[in-house]
Amino acid sequence: MITIANLKLAYHSGPVSVPVLKGIDLDIKRGEFLTLLGPSGCGKTTLLRAIAGLETPDAGRIAIDGTNVFEAEAGTDLAPARRDIGMVFQSYAIWPHMSVFENAAFPLRYRARQMNRAAVRTRTMECLELVRLGHLADRPAPMLSGGQQQRLALARALCADPKVLLLDEPLSNLDARLREDMRFELREITRKSGVTTVFVTHEQSEALSMSDRVVVLNEGRVMQSGSPRDLYLSPDNEFVATFLGRSNLVPGQVTAVDGSLQPMITVSSTLGTLRCRLHGAAAVGDSVTVVVRPNAIQLAAKVDTAEHEPVARIEGVAFLGDTLECALALADRTLIARVPSDVAPRLGAEVGIRVKPNDALALGRDNEERPGRTP
Repeated sequence: MITIANLKLAYHSGPVSVPVLKGIDLDIKRGEFLTLLGPSGCGKTTLLRAIAGLETPDAGRIAIDGTNVFEAEAGTDLAPARRDIGMVFQSYAIWPHMSVFENAAFPLRYRARQMNRAAVRTRTMECLELVRLGHLADRPAPMLSGGQQQRLALARALCADPKVLLLDEPLSNLDARLREDMRFELREITRKSGVTTVFVTHEQSEALSMSDRVVVLNEGRVMQSGSPRDLYLSPDNEFVATFLGRSNLVPGQVTAVDGSLQPMITVSSTLGTLRCRLHGAAAVGDSVTVVVRPNAIQLAAKVDTAEHEPVARIEGVAFLGDTLECALALADRTLIARVPSDVAPRLGAEVGIRVKPNDALALGRDNEERPGRTP
C-alpha cells in the first residue's frame, strides 16, 4: 500500500545541514495499523509529514497504492491534496466558527470532485455516527470536550474516504484516563473503516496496545520493525530493549550453547548463572548483553547460598497499584524489579535475586546497536 525507499531528508539553514531521515526503507500493508515509535528528534513526525507531502525529502521514493507521490530522481512531488490521504494533527485543528457537521463535511465540500448536497450529508453523517458524534451534528464545535474534538478530527479525516490515514500524536492533549479510553476507540474506528493507518507516538503503551506493527526509529534510522510482541520479547539491539519497556542490561560471558532449533545459552553474570534465550549468534567464551525485564526478577527473603544466589540491597520502592517497583543495588549496578504489591520489601533489606527460567534474552555478537530488521 505504501512503499518508502531510501528516503533521506535534511533540514538546511545556510551552510548548515542537519540530517533527519537517513535512508528509510519501509513497506506498509493495505489496512495495516502501523506505529512509528521513537524518542523526540528521531524523525518519526518528519517521516509522517513526508508521506503527507508537507516535507520535501532530498532523496528516495514514496509510493501510495502503486503511484509515486514523491520520487527525487524523476522530480515527482505531488501536493498533499493529490495524495488521497487524511490527517489528524496533534492540535486537532477544529474550526471554532463551524458546527460539528460543518467541520466534518469540510473535505467533501471543498475537494476537487464536488458532491451534491444530499451525498455530502449522507457521507458526513456516516462518519459522525462511526465516531459516535451523530447526535451532536448541530452543536458548535467549541462546545465539545477534548475527547469529542479528537473524534471529530478523525471523522473529518475519514469523510473523504482516504487511502491512507496519518495520525500525528492525536492523543497527546488528552488527560490520562481519557487517553487510555481513546486508544481503544481509535483502534476500533480504524479497524471498522479498513483504512491503512500510520500513527506517530513516543508513548510505548500506545504503540504496544494499538498496533499491528511497530517501527522503532532512532536518529533517523529504523532500528527494528515487527509486531508489538516480537519487539518486546525479542529486541534486535540494546536501544530497542531499553526504549520499548523497561529493561535491565547485564553483561555476561557464555559458558554453554544449546544448538537446538530455539537456541539457548548459559551465561555467567553478576546475576549468577542464567539460562537465556539467544537472539543472534554466540559461542562459548563470547561476551553478551543479557536483557532482563523487571517482572522476570524474583526476590527471595532468604538467600540460597548453596545455589550461589546473588544478594542485593533494596534502595527504593515505588507503589504502582498492582505492582511494586524496587531499585536493587547489586555489585556494580542498580537493577529494577517489579513484584506483586502484596509483597512487602523493606528499604535497606538484603534479598536474594532469582531470574525466572528462560525469561532472560541474550543479545549475540551480531546484535550491536545498529539499524535492525524491517520485514
